[in-house]
Parts: sequence; C-alpha cells; structure tokens
Amino acid sequence: MSVPLTKKRADKNFIGAAGEHLVLSRLYARRVLASLAPPNAPEVDILVNPVDGNNSKLIQVKSTESRGKDRGWSMRDEHLSLVSPKLFYCFVELSSNPQNVYVIPSGVVAQVLKEADKAYMNKPKRDGSARTKHSRRMLKPNFLVDIPSAPDGWMDKYLEKWDLLK
Repeated sequence: MSVPLTKKRADKNFIGAAGEHLVLSRLYARRVLASLAPPNAPEVDILVNPVDGNNSKLIQVKSTESRGKDRGWSMRDEHLSLVSPKLFYCFVELSSNPQNVYVIPSGVVAQVLKEADKAYMNKPKRDGSARTKHSRRMLKPNFLVDIPSAPDGWMDKYLEKWDLLK
C-alpha cells in the first residue's frame, strides 16, 4: 500500500532531486564519472568513480531553497559522527543565481555540527530555561552563536571546491 504524497513531501522530494542532479551535472562538466546511488541508500546520494583509478568518493547532497537569515541545511544526529575520508557533502543553494554548491569533507561538517550543537545547548532560551536535547540541527554559513571552526562566511572557501573529490 502506498503512502499518499503530500505537497510538503513532494516539494522536499523535488528539491532533493534537483540538488542531486545539479551536483551530477557539475561533476559531468568536469569529466568526473559519477552516478546516483540507489534511492534511500544509507549515507550516500552520489557515487564518484574516477576513471584515472584514484579512490572512489561518496557524496551526500543537501539542498535548500531558503534565503536570508533562514539559509541553511537540516542535519540529523547521525551527521555528528558520520566521518570518512571518502565521504563529502555537497550543500546546494537552489535559490542563488547561479546556484551555489559547497563541497565540504565529512570531518569538517561533523566538527562544525558538534561545536554548533554545544554552543546552542549552552545558550539559555529566551525565558532563561535550559534547552532540551534535539535530533535536528542546522548547518549555516553564518551562525547566531560563536563557533570556533565556523566563523561568519566559513563555507565560502568550499564554494565549488570540486578538486577535493580528486
């Protein structure tokens, strides 16, 4: 029995697919052999297999249409510990023109998420009470709290950094 496709879920699916195909097109334009992983494959959206025999890479694509202060990508608990020299994230901004893709190693993403989570949890709510543990985080180019590994604009050095995949 299939689950009805709500508008919100359909929009999310289209946004995700648009980001994955954008990343694939950027890789193909650079003559990089890549393919989509099977749907719902754990930890990977795109497989990169260099034709020169170098090590394969795995890419997880995160896409957003957000703008302004809300700009960012939703991440889960698992991303705090999902680290491998073969794993990279491509954070896609579909709302920018041209559309931006930030290529960031998984170790950097995990470090930033850990520091951001710690800073966020240490900051009291507006009413002064403590924050409760949560399973979702936002990865942002500019955080509202000080993050040592992610000062304002920290993602800029990863913009279109495709050479990291070689």
